[in-house]
Amino acid sequence: MLVNTMKLSKRLACRAVGLPRSTYARTPIAQTPADPDAALRAILRAYAREHPVHGFRRAWAHLRLDQGVVVNKKKIHRLWKEEGLQVRIYHPRKRAGISSFPQVEADAPNIVWAIDFQFDSTVDGKAIKIASMIDEHTRLSVLNIVERSITEES
Repeated sequence: MLVNTMKLSKRLACRAVGLPRSTYARTPIAQTPADPDAALRAILRAYAREHPVHGFRRAWAHLRLDQGVVVNKKKIHRLWKEEGLQVRIYHPRKRAGISSFPQVEADAPNIVWAIDFQFDSTVDGKAIKIASMIDEHTRLSVLNIVERSITEES
């Protein structure tokens, strides 16, 4: 009222009433929409429905390039997370023993050998290394090495 009727400056009017200028400059709650980003949220939800595997970066690029909406990428990321649109990253479990190469059938001797390394320790705490190799067809031991350290020459 002081600013409009008495033509006082905002600074002087706020000082006269004892009101901080930041409070005077703030928009009243009645004049602000409930959610200023409601339209943007709806656009993001619709985009996520159409493209379920895309993330927020592609949604941001779609808004910027296709729809011409100028918006900050960090804001899109925040809204994307708040809406629960994060795409789960699928990491397939790596299974031991599964190979893409077909297994060779051991239908004759000396075709397929299997090697195994074992580690143990003696009573005095020193390590023992055991390397054993068998022929898978005959199940006979081809090689047995028991050493404290196995090198290439052994």
